[in-house]
Amino acid sequence: MASQPRKRWLDAATANESLPAKRTRLARTDPQPGPLRRSARLESQQAAAGIEDPVRIAPSVPPHGPQIEAGVASELLASKGAGLTRANTQQHKPPKVGEQEQVSPATQSHIGGGDDDEHQLKRAPLTRKNLAQFNKMARKKGTNTPVPVPKSTVQSLTANTTSTRTTSATTSGFAIKTYRNGMLPSIISKPPTNYNEIRERQAGSRETPPATELAYNALVDRIVKAPNEATMVFEVAPKLLKEYDGKGYQRALNQPFTGFPEDVGFNNGLSAPQPDFVEGLEMHGFDPFPVEEDVDGAVLYKDNPFSVTLPHLAGEWKGRGKDMDEAELQARYDGAALVYARNKALAYLGKSDPPGHAAVTTFTTNGTILNFYAHYAAEAEDKTLKYHQYPISSINLVESLEAHNEGRRRLRNEQDHAFKQSCALRDELKEHWKRHRDDIHPTVEGPPLPLPGGTSRATNVDEDEAGHGVVELPTPATFSQPPKGSSSVSSSKPFPSAQDHVPRTKPPKRKASSPSAPLRESTRLKNK
Repeated sequence: MASQPRKRWLDAATANESLPAKRTRLARTDPQPGPLRRSARLESQQAAAGIEDPVRIAPSVPPHGPQIEAGVASELLASKGAGLTRANTQQHKPPKVGEQEQVSPATQSHIGGGDDDEHQLKRAPLTRKNLAQFNKMARKKGTNTPVPVPKSTVQSLTANTTSTRTTSATTSGFAIKTYRNGMLPSIISKPPTNYNEIRERQAGSRETPPATELAYNALVDRIVKAPNEATMVFEVAPKLLKEYDGKGYQRALNQPFTGFPEDVGFNNGLSAPQPDFVEGLEMHGFDPFPVEEDVDGAVLYKDNPFSVTLPHLAGEWKGRGKDMDEAELQARYDGAALVYARNKALAYLGKSDPPGHAAVTTFTTNGTILNFYAHYAAEAEDKTLKYHQYPISSINLVESLEAHNEGRRRLRNEQDHAFKQSCALRDELKEHWKRHRDDIHPTVEGPPLPLPGGTSRATNVDEDEAGHGVVELPTPATFSQPPKGSSSVSSSKPFPSAQDHVPRTKPPKRKASSPSAPLRESTRLKNK
């Protein structure tokens, strides 16, 4: 029977306490209340003797432990009953007058700091008064206002987003983008006009001896055992390719074209071409012609005076048994880049290749199959530029010694042809630049230009109505070429037109003195 007064007495004793985060558990936390430890008689004896129950003693020290911020106070109260004990979830009333608990000065400054402390972190015991104060400050601060993002951060995010928009040759969607950009697959490309010439050139004989049976068997053994693409390139390339030592003609392996312009049509939205093999002249070999400035796409690698420049041959390698269709797609992109640069160089010279003429070659190989493709650009019926990739020949390098030597001969013949094409184009560019550089005329210096009537501009003297001599002062002009026809205009334009003619009465004139001027003036005074 004493359990009911006991329970009400505990609630009244704890109602005046503030809710600390942690405190000593005095009430039972069991979901099922147990028997009371004290009888009603013992309690009445303690009350008569003036002994206070320790349960009724309010804490005299400020609470410790983690505090709750204003932004989450309301949410915590709403969910306070989930998973907590009865002692920790008991809701309390504000302390009565005279029973206010002791609060540290730091806590008081957080509660009543005012506007000066708005930017500081607000922490206080979770009471209704403090909760109201916290909510008031939160509304005053306007926590829903979006935080402004620095401009540098926005630019950085934009740059990162832009850099990820391109599609590389090994990702999904590359084939569709190349087609939409005008690069045609070999199956729908048209044969070049010099198709027969290319085949005859590849099949031409060479002075160098072919590979021996022993060398062929050793190479086939390396091809079959090559575990990956890098090993294939290392083992096969020296046996197939020709070396051009000391001629300013170098190769680059698996390097992206960092100096190639972006979004010029065929490469819109695509990453830079990166063939496994490309071979061409070095940039410094074009001196004094500034090829990197005057020919767009000629120099493949930026900030490198030894960069491969205006190449005409590129290749793609694959490991044994790998996808040769992917190699063909990558070679299509490589060939289009080389065609673009060659056409820009020819445009600088004021000419172009014959329609349908292929001057660029690519090859693909996995060590077993060697394929050749011819590349050129032509205008389609809808007036758009299409880049064609047409297959020329295909050789099985491991079928027999004769087949291996034929593939080796074809590849080296294409190397020689590309070398000749590059050297011829380089010489034309240098000669064209020197010729036009010498055509620049110096400033014309000499006697005044003759005017109609056989007089020079400095001696052309007119007389006004009063008979006074009027001399027009000439304006010096600089000509890059002699003017066509004669002109009597004294403006500063080197080649005046009829519309530029200015009447004589408008420009300022200077009256020239003549020997008879004083005599004429005295005659006028006498007549008056």
